[in-house]
Amino acid sequence: HSPLSDARFDEWREMLDINIMGVLNGIAAVLPVMQKQQSGHIVTTASEAGHVVFQQGAVYSGTKFAGRAIMETLRQEERKNHIRSTLISPGTVDTELHNTINDPERRKFIENLQSDIGLKSGDVADAVAYSIGTPDTVNISEILMVPAKPLD
Repeated sequence: HSPLSDARFDEWREMLDINIMGVLNGIAAVLPVMQKQQSGHIVTTASEAGHVVFQQGAVYSGTKFAGRAIMETLRQEERKNHIRSTLISPGTVDTELHNTINDPERRKFIENLQSDIGLKSGDVADAVAYSIGTPDTVNISEILMVPAKPLD
């Protein structure tokens, strides 16, 4: 969470590794077994930032847009194998994410936003439970969920 002009290359690489390679590595780890058994359900989380960009979030949003593309392609490629895929894209969630932001002003802003309006981790867990609880004939390909409480 910083302007592109800061050129935080190491942070960008770490974000790419976690948010894109993490999704790809997870898929690669389970897909062969699911293909062999001709069933399965892969669920991953992204972010509202994969739908709406914001200042100081170009790289983060870019990785989340990539996650959406990966999961949609997975859905299209593997439906013939009866493998479902779901992407959960929550808005602000009250987590420790703010601790990973190096810019002190931005970190405080995100921390306050999370505690003021953030979803709870249980809300995201409920979305996961809903998606995997549907019949095998249903694929919830994506859930976009945002806080109902407005910003003041």
